Amino acid sequence: MITITSVRFDNNNIVVEMSNGKIIETPIKSYPNLRKGTQEQINNYQIKGNGRWVHWDELDEDLSAEGFLSMQEKHD
Repeated sequence: MITITSVRFDNNNIVVEMSNGKIIETPIKSYPNLRKGTQEQINNYQIKGNGRWVHWDELDEDLSAEGFLSMQEKHD
C-alpha cells in the first residue's frame, strides 16, 4: 500500500510525497474546503490512518493517498 509520507505547501499548491517516492502537486483551489481556509488553517493538518489520508479538522476536509495517486495517473 502506497501512503502519504509528508505534506507541504508551495505557492498555491499542496505538495504530497508518497511512500513510493512520487511527489504529487495539485492546486489548493481544486479543493473547495481548503480554498476557503486561511493559510493558518491550511497549515493545520494531520496525516492519519498510517498515511492513508490527510485531515484538516477546522476545514472539515480529508484527502486520501488513493485520491492523490489517481489524480497523478490522470496527468501521466
